[in-house]
Amino acid sequence: MISNLPIELPVVEDSASVEIYIATPEHFRFAHEICLLIKEAAAQRGTGIARRAPEYIREKMAEGKAVIALGDNEVAGFCYIETWDHGNYAVNSGLIVSPQFRKKGIARRIKRKAFELSRTLYPEAKLFGITTSLAVMKINSDLGYEPVTFSELTNDDEFWQGCQSCPNYDVLERMKRKMCLCTGMLFDPNKGPSQK
Repeated sequence: MISNLPIELPVVEDSASVEIYIATPEHFRFAHEICLLIKEAAAQRGTGIARRAPEYIREKMAEGKAVIALGDNEVAGFCYIETWDHGNYAVNSGLIVSPQFRKKGIARRIKRKAFELSRTLYPEAKLFGITTSLAVMKINSDLGYEPVTFSELTNDDEFWQGCQSCPNYDVLERMKRKMCLCTGMLFDPNKGPSQK
């Protein structure tokens, strides 16, 4: 008999037991698991998170352009940095938190670390993101991002091709990349540091 009771996930009592690191080759062993988490999250949300191969995740780790959260030597979360338009734009992509670590502030901690790393590596770059997640919009807003039209984001075709795995890609195409169901958000370092 199949039970209709919810599946119990292990509870992480507090986020202090989770450490946030700039990922290195030492973390390569987690690349496949991270890819599965990204794929599962995209399926659950019904929206597109650009799918990446484990090799790509390992490349970001090797370059020092990724942040990983570990709790008891298991992946609690992850995020990586990509640049566009010759480094004029940077984006924190693939933000993911493992189900058993959610609702503990881990996403906020990962995003802050990725933001700080982006500002260190690319101090002149505009940081942007597109998302349908209200939680991510709130985190971005707290970091100083502002909602913008897509025309203020990168024009790099390769970035927009990453949206092809999203079920809403046809909307983006029909709207000639001017809008979609995602909200565009931008942190412009030329407007001064975050006041938050």
